[in-house]
Amino acid sequence: MGKLYAISDIHGCFSQFSELVVSRISLTRSDRLVLLGDYIDRGDQSREVVDFIIDLIAKGFGITTLTGNHERMLCESYHDRNMLPLWMMNSGESTLRSFGVEDVEDIGQKYIDFFEGLEYYSRIGDFIFVHAGFNDRAEDPFSDRFNMIWETSFSYNNPVFAGMTIIHGHRPKTLSHVRRLIDEKSNVIPIDTGCVYGKEMGYGFLSALELNSMDLISVPYE
Repeated sequence: MGKLYAISDIHGCFSQFSELVVSRISLTRSDRLVLLGDYIDRGDQSREVVDFIIDLIAKGFGITTLTGNHERMLCESYHDRNMLPLWMMNSGESTLRSFGVEDVEDIGQKYIDFFEGLEYYSRIGDFIFVHAGFNDRAEDPFSDRFNMIWETSFSYNNPVFAGMTIIHGHRPKTLSHVRRLIDEKSNVIPIDTGCVYGKEMGYGFLSALELNSMDLISVPYE
Protein backbone atom coordinates (compact mmCIF):
# COMPACT_ATOMS: atom_id res chain seq x y z
CA MET A 1 0.00 0.00 0.00
CA GLY A 2 1.15 3.52 -0.77
CA LYS A 3 0.36 6.67 1.15
CA LEU A 4 -2.81 7.30 3.14
CA TYR A 5 -4.39 10.76 2.81
CA ALA A 6 -7.45 12.45 4.26
CA ILE A 7 -9.18 15.63 3.03
CA SER A 8 -12.31 17.22 4.48
CA ASP A 9 -14.80 20.01 3.80
CA ILE A 10 -14.03 20.84 0.17
CA HIS A 11 -17.27 22.84 -0.09
CA GLY A 12 -17.16 23.47 -3.83
CA CYS A 13 -13.52 24.64 -3.87
CA PHE A 14 -12.73 22.66 -7.00
CA SER A 15 -9.53 24.42 -8.11
CA GLN A 16 -7.92 23.93 -4.69
CA PHE A 17 -9.11 20.32 -4.54
CA SER A 18 -7.77 19.40 -7.97
CA GLU A 19 -4.47 21.17 -7.32
CA LEU A 20 -4.09 19.39 -4.00
CA VAL A 21 -4.81 15.94 -5.44
CA VAL A 22 -3.04 16.24 -8.80
CA SER A 23 -0.12 18.57 -8.14
CA ARG A 24 0.60 18.68 -4.43
CA ILE A 25 0.10 15.10 -3.25
CA SER A 26 0.31 13.58 -6.76
CA LEU A 27 -2.15 10.82 -5.91
CA THR A 28 -1.30 7.41 -7.37
CA ARG A 29 -3.40 4.26 -7.67
CA SER A 30 -1.40 2.63 -4.86
CA ASP A 31 -2.42 5.41 -2.45
CA ARG A 32 -5.64 5.63 -0.45
CA LEU A 33 -7.53 8.95 -0.21
CA VAL A 34 -10.26 9.26 2.42
CA LEU A 35 -12.68 12.14 1.81
CA LEU A 36 -14.54 13.20 4.94
CA GLY A 37 -17.63 14.79 3.41
CA ASP A 38 -19.02 18.26 2.73
CA TYR A 39 -18.07 18.26 -0.93
CA ILE A 40 -20.93 20.64 -1.74
CA ASP A 41 -22.49 23.98 -0.72
CA ARG A 42 -20.93 27.37 0.07
CA GLY A 43 -18.40 27.34 -2.80
CA ASP A 44 -19.23 27.86 -6.48
CA GLN A 45 -18.15 24.52 -7.98
CA SER A 46 -19.90 21.73 -6.11
CA ARG A 47 -20.70 19.80 -9.27
CA GLU A 48 -17.10 19.97 -10.47
CA VAL A 49 -15.92 18.60 -7.13
CA VAL A 50 -18.35 15.68 -7.25
CA ASP A 51 -17.57 14.95 -10.90
CA PHE A 52 -13.86 14.90 -10.08
CA ILE A 53 -14.41 12.41 -7.24
CA ILE A 54 -16.59 10.17 -9.42
CA ASP A 55 -13.95 10.31 -12.17
CA LEU A 56 -11.14 9.35 -9.78
CA ILE A 57 -13.13 6.33 -8.62
CA ALA A 58 -13.91 5.33 -12.23
CA LYS A 59 -10.20 5.51 -13.08
CA GLY A 60 -9.32 3.06 -10.34
CA PHE A 61 -7.95 5.36 -7.65
CA GLY A 62 -8.44 4.21 -4.07
CA ILE A 63 -11.04 6.67 -2.84
CA THR A 64 -13.09 6.28 0.34
CA THR A 65 -16.03 8.69 0.38
CA LEU A 66 -17.76 9.64 3.63
CA THR A 67 -20.87 11.75 4.04
CA GLY A 68 -21.00 15.15 5.66
CA ASN A 69 -24.01 17.00 7.04
CA HIS A 70 -24.37 18.94 3.78
CA GLU A 71 -24.75 15.79 1.67
CA ARG A 72 -27.29 14.45 4.15
CA MET A 73 -29.28 17.71 4.01
CA LEU A 74 -29.38 17.42 0.23
CA CYS A 75 -30.59 13.80 0.40
CA GLU A 76 -33.18 14.57 3.06
CA SER A 77 -34.46 17.48 0.95
CA TYR A 78 -34.69 15.17 -2.07
CA HIS A 79 -36.89 12.72 -0.16
CA ASP A 80 -38.83 15.18 2.02
CA ARG A 81 -39.71 18.70 0.85
CA ASN A 82 -40.16 19.74 4.49
CA MET A 83 -36.39 19.43 4.93
CA LEU A 84 -35.61 21.83 2.09
CA PRO A 85 -35.59 25.06 4.19
CA LEU A 86 -32.81 23.71 6.42
CA TRP A 87 -30.64 22.92 3.43
CA MET A 88 -31.35 26.32 1.86
CA MET A 89 -30.32 27.98 5.14
CA ASN A 90 -27.01 26.15 4.82
CA SER A 91 -26.15 27.32 1.30
CA GLY A 92 -28.04 24.68 -0.67
CA GLU A 93 -28.76 27.27 -3.35
CA SER A 94 -25.07 27.41 -4.27
CA THR A 95 -25.17 23.71 -5.08
CA LEU A 96 -28.32 24.02 -7.17
CA ARG A 97 -26.65 26.80 -9.17
CA SER A 98 -23.55 24.69 -9.66
CA PHE A 99 -25.66 21.84 -11.04
CA GLY A 100 -27.59 24.29 -13.23
CA VAL A 101 -30.97 23.39 -11.73
CA GLU A 102 -33.60 25.12 -9.62
CA ASP A 103 -34.94 22.08 -7.80
CA VAL A 104 -33.13 19.31 -5.94
CA GLU A 105 -35.22 16.74 -7.84
CA ASP A 106 -33.47 17.82 -11.06
CA ILE A 107 -29.90 17.20 -9.89
CA GLY A 108 -29.81 13.81 -11.59
CA GLN A 109 -30.03 10.23 -10.39
CA LYS A 110 -26.30 9.59 -10.84
CA TYR A 111 -25.53 12.23 -8.26
CA ILE A 112 -28.32 11.23 -5.88
CA ASP A 113 -26.99 7.67 -5.97
CA PHE A 114 -23.51 8.99 -5.19
CA PHE A 115 -24.71 11.03 -2.22
CA GLU A 116 -26.91 8.21 -0.89
CA GLY A 117 -24.03 5.73 -1.14
CA LEU A 118 -21.63 7.68 1.07
CA GLU A 119 -20.47 5.99 4.27
CA TYR A 120 -20.66 7.52 7.73
CA TYR A 121 -17.22 6.44 8.94
CA SER A 122 -14.23 4.35 7.94
CA ARG A 123 -11.60 2.50 9.91
CA ILE A 124 -8.15 1.95 8.37
CA GLY A 125 -5.49 0.50 10.62
CA ASP A 126 -5.29 2.59 13.79
CA PHE A 127 -7.27 5.48 12.27
CA ILE A 128 -10.99 6.17 12.33
CA PHE A 129 -12.28 8.69 9.81
CA VAL A 130 -15.55 10.56 10.26
CA HIS A 131 -17.02 13.87 9.15
CA ALA A 132 -17.75 15.27 12.62
CA GLY A 133 -17.52 12.96 15.63
CA PHE A 134 -19.09 10.30 17.80
CA ASN A 135 -21.50 9.94 20.70
CA ASP A 136 -18.99 9.00 23.38
CA ARG A 137 -21.77 8.02 25.80
CA ALA A 138 -23.38 5.46 23.51
CA GLU A 139 -22.63 1.78 24.00
CA ASP A 140 -22.09 1.65 20.24
CA PRO A 141 -20.88 5.10 19.08
CA PHE A 142 -21.04 3.92 15.47
CA SER A 143 -24.83 3.61 15.70
CA ASP A 144 -25.42 7.36 16.22
CA ARG A 145 -25.42 8.78 12.71
CA PHE A 146 -26.51 12.24 13.84
CA ASN A 147 -23.34 12.72 15.86
CA MET A 148 -21.16 11.45 13.04
CA ILE A 149 -22.19 14.33 10.79
CA TRP A 150 -23.06 17.12 13.25
CA GLU A 151 -21.17 16.88 16.56
CA THR A 152 -17.44 17.13 17.23
CA SER A 153 -15.45 16.52 20.41
CA PHE A 154 -11.92 17.23 21.57
CA SER A 155 -11.49 13.80 23.16
CA TYR A 156 -13.17 10.42 23.59
CA ASN A 157 -13.19 7.99 26.50
CA ASN A 158 -15.29 5.15 25.08
CA PRO A 159 -13.28 1.91 25.17
CA VAL A 160 -13.97 1.25 21.47
CA PHE A 161 -11.62 4.14 20.63
CA ALA A 162 -8.70 2.89 22.72
CA GLY A 163 -5.48 3.03 20.72
CA MET A 164 -7.21 4.74 17.79
CA THR A 165 -6.70 8.19 16.27
CA ILE A 166 -9.86 9.93 15.06
CA ILE A 167 -9.53 12.14 11.98
CA HIS A 168 -12.44 14.50 11.35
CA GLY A 169 -13.58 17.76 9.76
CA HIS A 170 -16.82 19.77 10.08
CA ARG A 171 -15.57 22.61 12.28
CA PRO A 172 -12.85 24.74 10.63
CA LYS A 173 -9.57 25.18 12.46
CA THR A 174 -6.49 27.26 11.72
CA LEU A 175 -3.44 25.59 10.24
CA SER A 176 -1.45 26.39 13.37
CA HIS A 177 -4.06 24.66 15.55
CA VAL A 178 -4.06 21.53 13.40
CA ARG A 179 -0.27 21.40 13.30
CA ARG A 180 -0.09 21.77 17.08
CA LEU A 181 -2.40 18.78 17.58
CA ILE A 182 -0.33 16.76 15.12
CA ASP A 183 2.89 17.67 16.96
CA GLU A 184 1.24 16.73 20.28
CA LYS A 185 0.23 13.37 18.81
CA SER A 186 -3.39 14.01 19.74
CA ASN A 187 -5.76 11.09 19.26
CA VAL A 188 -8.35 13.48 17.79
CA ILE A 189 -7.18 15.56 14.82
CA PRO A 190 -9.42 18.00 12.89
CA ILE A 191 -8.36 18.66 9.30
CA ASP A 192 -10.96 21.18 8.06
CA THR A 193 -8.86 24.33 7.58
CA GLY A 194 -11.73 26.39 6.17
CA CYS A 195 -10.86 26.74 2.50
CA VAL A 196 -14.20 28.25 1.51
CA TYR A 197 -13.93 30.97 4.17
CA GLY A 198 -10.86 32.58 2.63
CA LYS A 199 -8.45 34.23 5.05
CA GLU A 200 -11.25 35.09 7.49
CA MET A 201 -10.19 34.29 11.06
CA GLY A 202 -7.03 32.58 9.88
CA TYR A 203 -8.76 30.03 7.65
CA GLY A 204 -8.60 29.81 3.86
CA PHE A 205 -6.78 26.54 3.13
CA LEU A 206 -7.73 23.13 1.81
CA SER A 207 -5.55 20.56 3.52
CA ALA A 208 -4.58 16.93 3.08
CA LEU A 209 -3.10 14.98 5.98
CA GLU A 210 -0.82 12.05 5.11
CA LEU A 211 -1.38 9.64 7.97
CA ASN A 212 1.80 7.57 7.77
CA SER A 213 4.12 10.59 8.00
CA MET A 214 1.62 13.02 9.59
CA ASP A 215 2.57 15.60 6.96
CA LEU A 216 -0.02 18.33 6.42
CA ILE A 217 -0.16 19.63 2.83
CA SER A 218 -2.24 22.75 2.19
CA VAL A 219 -3.40 24.84 -0.75
CA PRO A 220 -4.57 28.43 -0.13
CA TYR A 221 -7.87 29.85 -1.27
CA GLU A 222 -7.28 32.49 -3.95
